Amino acid sequence: MPGMKWKMVVDSLRGRRRRLPCSLWFLLLFAAGGLLLFIHQQDLSEMVLQQGPGMKLRSSPRQSRETLSTQDRDRGKSDGYQGQTEGVLSSLIPPMQFPHFEESKQTATPGSREQSKQTSSPVSPEQDMTVVHVSKRQRKLLKTSPRIHHAADGNSSLSSSTDSSSASLSLASGFFTPDKWKKLADVQIARRQLMKEMCAKYKSSISRTITAHHVRNLFVEDKYKLLYCQVPKAGCSNWKRTLIVLAGLAPNAQSIKHDTAHGGRYLRELNTFDRKGIMHRLETYTKFMFVREPLERMVSAYRDKLENPNDYYHNLFGKPIISKYRANPSPEALNTGNGVTFKEFVQYLLDVHRPVGMDIHWDQTNQLCNPCLIDYNFIGKFENMEEESNFLLRLAGAPPNVTLPSFKDRNPADKRTSTDITQKYFSQVSALERQRMYDFYYTDYLMFNYTKPFKDLY
Repeated sequence: MPGMKWKMVVDSLRGRRRRLPCSLWFLLLFAAGGLLLFIHQQDLSEMVLQQGPGMKLRSSPRQSRETLSTQDRDRGKSDGYQGQTEGVLSSLIPPMQFPHFEESKQTATPGSREQSKQTSSPVSPEQDMTVVHVSKRQRKLLKTSPRIHHAADGNSSLSSSTDSSSASLSLASGFFTPDKWKKLADVQIARRQLMKEMCAKYKSSISRTITAHHVRNLFVEDKYKLLYCQVPKAGCSNWKRTLIVLAGLAPNAQSIKHDTAHGGRYLRELNTFDRKGIMHRLETYTKFMFVREPLERMVSAYRDKLENPNDYYHNLFGKPIISKYRANPSPEALNTGNGVTFKEFVQYLLDVHRPVGMDIHWDQTNQLCNPCLIDYNFIGKFENMEEESNFLLRLAGAPPNVTLPSFKDRNPADKRTSTDITQKYFSQVSALERQRMYDFYYTDYLMFNYTKPFKDLY
């Protein structure tokens, strides 16, 4: 009996010794897991500290500028933001004008960058020509994408990536240095990318079906396969003259009168083709437009059509504007429509119940050209017209002697509408009216990257 008890004790001890290594193994595994978790948390903390203020580990699709610039992180600070923390992402294009409430956000949004910009030295409205930056990926696309070349007979061909660089250099000779050529190409990449972002953000719900109405302002030049969207008061007359010359219908632009350029005899509008012809040209032709600072363009239209003699516009627009917005109009003013003041013109534009409809000369550019439906290959700016128009003509393969004219054939004695002249006219209206006019053209300011024209705007 004692022997049996002793045997049971011995067996019990042996069992405990067998279970002891299992317990130790479990404890070791648990400790190792805790150590790995601790190390991972430490790494995350270091990453967050390295990000710096205003940064996120991930950016949302809406943060368009930050998303565009993530591929340039190794490049360091953007030239336009030297005073910011080194970890802050550089922007592909200069900051846009976003509503005031976005400026209070702490993240690296375009609004916060606008707030930083306002404390720095002022820049011109055409700022993206001097501080544009393009990512390595986009530069690679520019170098490898086939370039459209047009033969003398008008047939277009696509060159391979092998000869695109040499073609660019040959086209640039006599007009641009290779660096200037590349800079202008980079600007176009930036503008087109910005347009896609703005359309995705503000126009994502619109119908994607293109109708004849959407292409009513596009003019066709078949020989060099060009589609030009006319934007009045942004070099429109001279571009029509140039297209007529390219079509071989006139020896030079100087010989084409204003009424001839706009008469419709030489240039055909895209909406006059059948649907197959419209879609074929939209898919294969080079589509381009030139834009202008919105309020400056609006002042230019007022001066040309309502301030200066113009029987057609005074009768069609002047009479109803004076009748509705002038307190005690004279019989002569009501009869002729002459003498519409700038303040009356602003009141007309801001009135949701206008006595007469809109006109192409002061309608929003995005409404004229529908850039969210039509993928434009080239977006030029009036502020840099000579250089960018020559760049486009060389891209299209136009003869070297064909350049865009710069003469002003309507009211030649008047000075061209400038920033100073625009500010002079807007000094005649209240601060609220200035704000509302900015809001009226707000989408154009966003899409085409123009800065606020007045400091008191929000």
